[in-house]
Amino acid sequence: MRSLFHLAFHVSDLDEARRFYGGVLGCQEGRSTDTWVDFDFFSHQISLHLGEPFKTSNTGRVGEHLVPMPHFGLILQAGDWQTLADRLKASGLRFVIEPHLRFAGQPGEQWTMFFMDPFGNPIEVKGFADLETVYQS
Repeated sequence: MRSLFHLAFHVSDLDEARRFYGGVLGCQEGRSTDTWVDFDFFSHQISLHLGEPFKTSNTGRVGEHLVPMPHFGLILQAGDWQTLADRLKASGLRFVIEPHLRFAGQPGEQWTMFFMDPFGNPIEVKGFADLETVYQS
């Protein structure tokens, strides 16, 4: 069964959202009204609605890091992950957790990075050498 993931969440400024999701991340804009805008978020749909962004805190322990919770993100092939990491670094984006390799040599070895959108919504992007290993323990 093929499916696409959809996530709708709040932002406080649609023009700023367009600059970040469209400009910095390179996502294609879809439909919109004066209160929301859709983006193709790496082949998944996100809908950004005007409102109060959700509250987060660094309470998720992963390895030696406390990560922002709740958060959303995506998993890419390692080469695509590196391309995005390079793009984000070049944009001057400030990372919550800098791009790095975690769980090296273990099941679940992955590249990861955390950053916030302009509204404080945390985003994690993971990179795997082989997407077939994402759920291996």
